[in-house]
Amino acid sequence: MATIILVLFYILAPLMILHACHRYRWVNKLGAVVIAYIVGLILGNVGLLPRLESSGVVQDMLTTITIPLAIPLLLFSIDIKKWFSVAGTTMLSMVFALVGVLSTVVIGYFLFSGYGINDLWKVSGLLVGVYTGGTPNLASIKLALDVDETIYVVTHTYDLIIGVFYLLFMLSVGQRFFLTFLPAYRHSDPDSAGFDDFDGMDPYEGIFTRKIFIPLLKAFGLSVLIFAIGGGVSLILPESAQMAVVILIITTLGIFASLIPWVNRTEKTFEVGMYLILVFSIVVASMADIQRFAAASPSILLYVTLAVFGSLLVQVILSKIFRVDADTLMITSTAFICSPPFVPVVAAALKNKEIIVSGLTVGIIGYAVGNYLGVMIALLLRGF
Repeated sequence: MATIILVLFYILAPLMILHACHRYRWVNKLGAVVIAYIVGLILGNVGLLPRLESSGVVQDMLTTITIPLAIPLLLFSIDIKKWFSVAGTTMLSMVFALVGVLSTVVIGYFLFSGYGINDLWKVSGLLVGVYTGGTPNLASIKLALDVDETIYVVTHTYDLIIGVFYLLFMLSVGQRFFLTFLPAYRHSDPDSAGFDDFDGMDPYEGIFTRKIFIPLLKAFGLSVLIFAIGGGVSLILPESAQMAVVILIITTLGIFASLIPWVNRTEKTFEVGMYLILVFSIVVASMADIQRFAAASPSILLYVTLAVFGSLLVQVILSKIFRVDADTLMITSTAFICSPPFVPVVAAALKNKEIIVSGLTVGIIGYAVGNYLGVMIALLLRGF
């Protein structure tokens, strides 16, 4: 019974958040995604959620299901042809993000040498892998480098917590902060590029009318089919490569599906995708357990913090020099630091649909190169 309650809480909590955003101006100004992360972080650490053996299973299941279903729905309404007008800037920003991660991890290795971190070179490899790709890369590099279980768990836990604060910054004041010294994003079509889902209006109004619901149900079924195809293909591959393959396949099929006129014209697909993003946001934030930090080495916490915010600083400096816009910087940084599933989350906070495909593309490239870079940097640093 408690497991069912936990599942229902995660699925229905966004309804309360969206209602609050629609009713209260100050809540709407803060943003539904930000509130979802705050709610998840609080509830996950004050004991209000049931502590069950199955809690981890429920959380893993929801994070596994929501994003693969959400990505096609988010892409169905996007005109993919517009992405090519910003592809060059996106690739340049990706290079800057990569330089930021590699340089800060290497600098951090020398800064924290002799501070009690066992196998520091392995930790460096883990950080390069997770901040160019994601958790699948982290797990792969653990196996490749034979990383101690305790070091791996501590590093991953710190990554989750610092990632929450990184996202809160990006989702709340990040855009306003970066716009003080970086140019604004230039929309190829300002009238259709923005988000109108959390602007105080009710974006879900009329969703259950026959005119909207029947086509929407078909589009959702197509999203399920795309998820099934991606998941089915990934089963024949090694576990370390499965997530990258799933993201790649569902993104590609979602883009192709958006070229089908009836799919592209279906109303509210984006709104349903964003609802799934809110579910994902609450679940992920509730998984970050602050109490596990007490017994861990504070040097690893500092190293993780440096890797996240130091790489962002390097990317900001390079973006300032080469005049990369604020939105592109934020979405490419998010794709590397937090991995592709978080790209739609930040895009929603920026109210910019056009950068979703760019961010997903960068994240997929990160998945592809993360293992190679993580192992390479670790082995190079071991020689010092």
